Amino acid sequence: MTKLRKVLMVLLVVGMVFSFSTNLISVEKKVISKTKIININTAIANDFTDLPRIGEKIAKRIVDFRKKHGKFKRVEDLMKVKGIGEKTFNRFKKRLKV
Repeated sequence: MTKLRKVLMVLLVVGMVFSFSTNLISVEKKVISKTKIININTAIANDFTDLPRIGEKIAKRIVDFRKKHGKFKRVEDLMKVKGIGEKTFNRFKKRLKV
């Protein structure tokens, strides 16, 4: 019985370490996505979905707007895109650049 207990303890510890490292990687990815600076003139739609309140539809609108009207001159120009108002823009404006 003692050998079985030792083996079970080792498996438990290995499982805990694996679980902890997986969670740590997940947290690290979230921190990086929350601090990543996005160039609104070169970003793809997927980059914009990292911003709060920006889903796939609005991200596509941003890219389509840029294609139709040319590069943004200021980050505030992003509010010209349908679906991005002042409140939404203020949530992530520090993470944008042109």
